[in-house]
Order: sequence, then structure tokens, then C-alpha cells
Amino acid sequence: QVQLVESGGDVVQPGGSLRLSCVATGVSFRLYTMAWYRQAPGKQRELVARIIEGFRTEYADSVQGRFTISRDSQENTVYLQMNSLKPEDAAVYYCHTRIGNDFWGQGTQVTVSS
Repeated sequence: QVQLVESGGDVVQPGGSLRLSCVATGVSFRLYTMAWYRQAPGKQRELVARIIEGFRTEYADSVQGRFTISRDSQENTVYLQMNSLKPEDAAVYYCHTRIGNDFWGQGTQVTVSS
């Protein structure tokens, strides 16, 4: 059974940083892509970053150079380090993987406001 549990969301000022965590059970990072998505009010859920087979990373243009996705296989955790946060980064952030079916975490709220 795949379970994804996010944490780390908070209220932060523009220019600040946050690190999100996604603890995964029932999935091997080496075999499957792990991704972070986000959804702001009134907008569609969008891909933010993903780590493919545990190593190769890809980012949305809007976060390239500011966000970093990484993994800790021993802790079975995927991280999203977010720097230089902007108001438009505010959203609920979701962890995702696909093993036949799509699996999502419950989401963690990121608010960027002065």
C-alpha cells in the first residue's frame, strides 16, 4: 500500500525559504518517479518538480533555479527546498507518484505573504 505524507508548509515572507518533506511508504524511489505538484485557489494543479528513478530531476520553468527536489532513500523521504519564495508560489503542495494508479498525499499549505 502506497502512502505519501507531506509536511513543512508554513507562512513565509516573500524572499524566504521553506523545505517540504514527503515521507513515502510502499514505493521504491529508485524505480519510480516522485513529484511535487501545487494547486492555488481557482487554478489547476501543476507540476512543480520531479525526481526520476531517484536521480534525474526536472523543474517547472517558474521554479527553475529557486527550488530543489531531492531524496533520502534511508529515510524514504522526498524533499522540496524552496528558496526566494514569491507570492505566486503560494498554494497547497502535493506529493505524487504513479505505480499503475496515481497516489497523492493530503497536501501541505504554503502561504507567501508580507
